[in-house]
Amino acid sequence: MSSPSARAQDALGKITTPFGVEVGTFEVVQFAIFLGAMGAALLSAGWLIRERSRIAQENRQLRDKVADLNVTVQRNEALLNLKDQRVIVWEGASSTPNLIGTLPPEIGVPEGRALFLAFGRWLRVDSVTLLDRSISALREKARPFDIAVETSKGAPLEVQGRTSGGYAIVRFINLGETRVAQALLKSENYQLNEAVTTLRGLLESIDMPSWSRDGDGRLNWVNMAYAKAVDVRDPQIAIRDGRELFGAQAREKIERDKVANRRFQDQLSTVVGGDRHVFRVTDVASSAGSAGLATDVSEVELIREEFKRTVLNHSDTLDQLNTAVAMFDANRKLQFHNQAFAKLWGLDMAFLESSPDNAMLLDRFRSDGILPEQQDWRRWKETVLAAYHSVESQEHIWYLTDGRTLRVIVNPQPKGGVTWVFENLTEKLELQSRYNTLIKVQGQTLDHLAEGVAVFGSDGKIRLSNPAFASLWSLKREQISEGMHISAIRRLCEPVSDAAHWETFVTTVTGFDDERLSLSGHLELSSGKILYYATAPLPNGQTMLTFVDVTDSVQVERALKEKNEALERTDELKNDFVQHVSYELRSPLTNIIGFTELLQTPMTGPLNDRQRDYLDHIGTSSSVLLTIVNDILDLATVDAGIMELDISDVSVTDAIATASEKVAQRFREHNILLDIRIAPGTGSFRADASRVKQVLSNLLSNAANYAPEGSTVTLACWRDQAEMVFSVKDNGPGMPDYVLDSIFKRFQPYPNGGRKRGAGLGLSIVKGFVELHGGTVDIDSGAGKGTLVTCRFPVEARTFSIAAE
Repeated sequence: MSSPSARAQDALGKITTPFGVEVGTFEVVQFAIFLGAMGAALLSAGWLIRERSRIAQENRQLRDKVADLNVTVQRNEALLNLKDQRVIVWEGASSTPNLIGTLPPEIGVPEGRALFLAFGRWLRVDSVTLLDRSISALREKARPFDIAVETSKGAPLEVQGRTSGGYAIVRFINLGETRVAQALLKSENYQLNEAVTTLRGLLESIDMPSWSRDGDGRLNWVNMAYAKAVDVRDPQIAIRDGRELFGAQAREKIERDKVANRRFQDQLSTVVGGDRHVFRVTDVASSAGSAGLATDVSEVELIREEFKRTVLNHSDTLDQLNTAVAMFDANRKLQFHNQAFAKLWGLDMAFLESSPDNAMLLDRFRSDGILPEQQDWRRWKETVLAAYHSVESQEHIWYLTDGRTLRVIVNPQPKGGVTWVFENLTEKLELQSRYNTLIKVQGQTLDHLAEGVAVFGSDGKIRLSNPAFASLWSLKREQISEGMHISAIRRLCEPVSDAAHWETFVTTVTGFDDERLSLSGHLELSSGKILYYATAPLPNGQTMLTFVDVTDSVQVERALKEKNEALERTDELKNDFVQHVSYELRSPLTNIIGFTELLQTPMTGPLNDRQRDYLDHIGTSSSVLLTIVNDILDLATVDAGIMELDISDVSVTDAIATASEKVAQRFREHNILLDIRIAPGTGSFRADASRVKQVLSNLLSNAANYAPEGSTVTLACWRDQAEMVFSVKDNGPGMPDYVLDSIFKRFQPYPNGGRKRGAGLGLSIVKGFVELHGGTVDIDSGAGKGTLVTCRFPVEARTFSIAAE
């Protein structure tokens, strides 16, 4: 089996050389490749030899150039290292310069590199500013310069700035005397030119017409604002055509003032763009000409007038506020205050109009005892007045010594002043405290009420409820939550109540009626419990439902109604009985009295002494009994509500005289003096004369019964506005407090020192008749100090029905 190389040779074939050597194709290829590689190597070696020779020649030329440059640099350094010159060279944007040359140290120039470059240490301030600006312009804009600067010792230096290629070169040259003067003039000229250029640049950038004139008064420069004002586009056209901003009269006025004062400053008007404008003109003259500036103050004047009106309006508005406001200027002087400020601090207008200082006002408030004492008053005052140096508003709370609480707001003004605002929070804090207390009390009260309360919003959702509400409707507290709709509560409560009532509640809470009415009534639950309900409209569309368990009270009410009906029937029977018995007793008593009086007359025949005594006793007892019967009949009539008063003019004198005659005999029997005191102007009043006389008679009879032997009973009468007042005073034993509580009750006489025991109807009759007139009865008595009974009748009587006792 043949090898792979043999197979390849067979495949490539064989070649016979001229020398008779048989060579295969594969060997021929390998030999050719070898010859190619050798040829390439020879070519590369030749090229490298030639390049090396060329580079060596270029290196010799460069070394020659470097040597020439070194010679040139040495020659230049020798030239530059002359005395009285020093050069700074910056290469490109490099911040580290090279220094060449020296300057004499006696003129104040340091030798060291760092000290020399620190110009501010050895040059004057104005020279430093000029030099820095010139160097910056040289390096940044390649702007050359020639200036003169002055050292701190007063020695002048000429400074030249130039650029060359990528280098910036600044040369400092020490000057002689002639060149010093020339350099100073050059420096001044440069500075003046710079100043003029700067000023004109400034004037070009402002929107104010400005101009300059030569010695003959002709325009030689104007800015763009001037050109626009005279309706041209280019300032040069305005100069060429002599366009004037103001009229001939205005210019003549300017020239007159400049001739007299070298200066003109006033307001002038002219037409610009078809509208009249007012300018504030300043024009200054010099030997070389003049320059002027015009400021358009048309809008400023309008704004000033508007500002004045606004300030006046604001002042009027602030004077109507209850909040105290005070404004101070940058010097801390009071400039404005409203009336509330003067009222708050109790300051007079004369003092406030003197523009007091803010600190002085604080000291006055302290000395007047209005502001409380501080631990460090000076530091506290400085803290408060620090608002003048602040840019933010400050807020303080001041507690005054009189109990007032003020919220103090200090607002810095743009011009350095301060505005003080004093808001009185006393009432607000009190109301807030009272409101919080009221809310807590209300919550506690609602939680402990036996009355069920639920408040619903206009959306029908519950806002609050107390435990009693859930208890009355047999619900658990957690079943009712805030925000629950009334329809959901209705579903919980309807199983134990009438659905119609809850339909009414839902309509009342969620309805949109213009007039929201209150509802009330009773409803009975399936458990037998009776609830009294009421709906009350609240503000903001809210509605309150209240429920009270009135089961016991309704049952008691029903029982009381039944008992009351029975008592009314009994009272009617009593009144009928009293009237019947009174009428039945009055008829025989009248007969007894009549026949007794008849027996006492002579026409019936003579009587012995015993018979006369018996007849006297019969007549007296019959009269007493008839009085008692009449009193009972009167009370029964009053109780029945059928008594009518016979209203007429009642003379006070006649009524007192009639009543005193009825009891005169009893007063004489016990040696009691009746003192009658009628105030002037009492006259008469409208009442039932017979009932008034009966009232006075009963009072005098009662006083005669209790007054001691030989004492005085006082009957007084006077007019008190729309009332006629009668009073009876005795010096009897008086009545204790427990007796006064039931003194007007019927059939309850009290034998506390009285001579006769009556039926106990006298004061009941008095009270009934006085109240029937619309008056009142008062009793002032006490054990051992007598009794004073006062009856007040209205001057114009009205009939009042009196409930039965």
